[in-house]
Amino acid sequence: MSTTPPEGEPRYSPEVARRTADVLERVRHVVPEIEWPVHAPFVEAIREWKAKRNAVVLAHNYQTPEIFHGVADLKGDSLALARMAADTDADVIVMAGVHFMAETAKILSPEKTVLIPDLEAGCSLAESITAADVRLLRERYPGAPVVTYVNTSAAVKAESDVCCTSANAVEVVESLKSDRVIFLPDEYLGRYVASKTDTEIILWKGHCEVHERFTAEEIEAYRQQHPGIAILAHPECPPDVLAVSDFVGSTSGLIQHLAAHRPPRVVLITECSMSDNVAVEFPETEFIRPCNLCPHMKRITLPDILRSLQDLEHRVEVEPEVAGRARAAVERMLEVGRGEGR
Repeated sequence: MSTTPPEGEPRYSPEVARRTADVLERVRHVVPEIEWPVHAPFVEAIREWKAKRNAVVLAHNYQTPEIFHGVADLKGDSLALARMAADTDADVIVMAGVHFMAETAKILSPEKTVLIPDLEAGCSLAESITAADVRLLRERYPGAPVVTYVNTSAAVKAESDVCCTSANAVEVVESLKSDRVIFLPDEYLGRYVASKTDTEIILWKGHCEVHERFTAEEIEAYRQQHPGIAILAHPECPPDVLAVSDFVGSTSGLIQHLAAHRPPRVVLITECSMSDNVAVEFPETEFIRPCNLCPHMKRITLPDILRSLQDLEHRVEVEPEVAGRARAAVERMLEVGRGEGR
């Protein structure tokens, strides 16, 4: 079987190896060196096209290491990426994430060209609820404010009073000073919020298809197999998983906890690639990896990003009226306090 790249694709060469050596050195212990000749030509070509387009690549924490450390200019959770995009001088934003993240970037940066490399990069949470569902909930619970997780479509955000992230959800709920709140769409995050506040939380049964697969039995097995291991979980996990974890936090919260405590061995109960990306920053920590992969995040690849920059596709647009109302919900959240999201 031939390993020659198809006509028109970038090729590996000693010069490409030299120009990308800095990235290889950074990811050497999470990306096998034998794979680097496949990744390096795309890393170098993407760098060149970013300069041509005055573009930046935004990468979510769940992207693969060759994207996260190889071509991303801005990295983090969904809301942090959107906020950084709004502050950049770039003309073009390529979202290495899922569709709702690209929408949020467009909402906060309407004058910029926002691209998503694969239109099929969706999200089970965002797809679990529609704008019509929110309107029906308002009819059923009149007067109850609607708090919407940022992991939703622009249309759903537009029907909401305020957005939240997994880090500031409790703060946002309590800022409303309401006896009860409609919390959408993540049931497990909502249950976690309910355990931290006296406000009645009206839930929707949306779940992240990655986090809902974790079980308490799996967590206990990690403890038995690795005595003394630190177990850090994302609040999108089921309640019984959170109950047997050592710390619960958003992706940024997990990273902050790691930085503060520097455990010798840890398991992050979240999407698998995050461990690879964080391990680069904490080489002294041994990461035990539960490989629950997000199939939507993994639709984004280096070749996709390159084609997106070359062809300026696929452009993300949000109807101005929807964008305006969705932006208001996000900005109300920002008034409560800075929250680092999923």
